[in-house]
Amino acid sequence: MRTHVLLCIVAVAAAALAAAEEPAAPAPKEKRFFEMRTYYAAAGKLDALQARFRNHAVKLFEKHGITNIGYWVPVENPENKLIYVLAYPDREAREKSWKEFMADPEWQAAYKESEKDGKLVAKPESIYMKATDFSPEVAPVAGPTPRTFELRIYKCTTRNLPNLLARFRDHTLKLFEKYGIANIAYWTPVDKDKGADDTLIYIVAHKSFEAADAAWKAFRADPDWQAAKKASEDKAGGSLTAPAPDGVKSTFMTPTDYSPMK
Repeated sequence: MRTHVLLCIVAVAAAALAAAEEPAAPAPKEKRFFEMRTYYAAAGKLDALQARFRNHAVKLFEKHGITNIGYWVPVENPENKLIYVLAYPDREAREKSWKEFMADPEWQAAYKESEKDGKLVAKPESIYMKATDFSPEVAPVAGPTPRTFELRIYKCTTRNLPNLLARFRDHTLKLFEKYGIANIAYWTPVDKDKGADDTLIYIVAHKSFEAADAAWKAFRADPDWQAAKKASEDKAGGSLTAPAPDGVKSTFMTPTDYSPMK
């Protein structure tokens, strides 16, 4: 009996020691609640939609505690998209702020006036997001010169989101920096139906479209990247991202004149 008890104590102590020796997960630098919204403007209405943001919505968001992060239009934009990111203290604050914003008489007047000749938005989309533990703090600041931004969305193969995040955390971010790709923000969706279990959403910035092309070519040819990619895929038993065209989607974007982030 004493031997059994002693063995149990030893086992518990060994488990506690092993747990203590494991590296702690990094504390996230960015703890806010984010939302990426994509508006598909009605035909011929993208300029009017942007004017409504420029002249009214952006400042009214701030009035109601909504932080403007960035506003962009795709470089190639056949669908008349406006893409923007907002930040809130938490989800409850988001709901409260939007309720107050929608009820604001100034917004109601601006909305009514802007749509006197027809609706400006044909379709809105929204994704709630949280920052990964390796994401930089998401600061709505302008770069030294207007930059080319790139929105990238990765859809993972089954149960491989943790492996993909580990590869970014341990290898990809520092290799991006090596080739002049600025790490802006990294998120995962909050809600399961939006990809919480299998999706990584991130934004990087380049000095120009030409610089982006050169940087990606150099990055993909880097021996360290090739080794990290191979090791991660060998561990997972295959690719971490789904086959094209769903696995990796890239959108090059230009910041609007009223975007805090440029």
